Amino acid sequence: MHQQALPLAQIAQLLDVPEDALRALMADRHAAQTSPQGDATLVGLTVAEAARRIGISRTKLYEYVATGDIPSVKIGRLRRIPAEAVPEFLARRRGQDEYAIAA
Repeated sequence: MHQQALPLAQIAQLLDVPEDALRALMADRHAAQTSPQGDATLVGLTVAEAARRIGISRTKLYEYVATGDIPSVKIGRLRRIPAEAVPEFLARRRGQDEYAIAA
């Protein structure tokens, strides 16, 4: 069964917000969802960028860095994760999960 969407003006009225403010919020959200997450040309990611790409917290990624599960390099006081390390890390984890399921 297909539900008919409410007109935006009616939604704004129900929420008691100006229609133009609701339209602006929706446009901002759409732009955030469709924009690439960071610069795809970067070869060294910050911990926050790498964590966002994987979908985990910075703290958890720091744990993986500390244990050597994901490689990183120090450049001065900065820590960077090689961009290619992210998909390699996920591939290794996927392989480990498959063995754990089979056991």
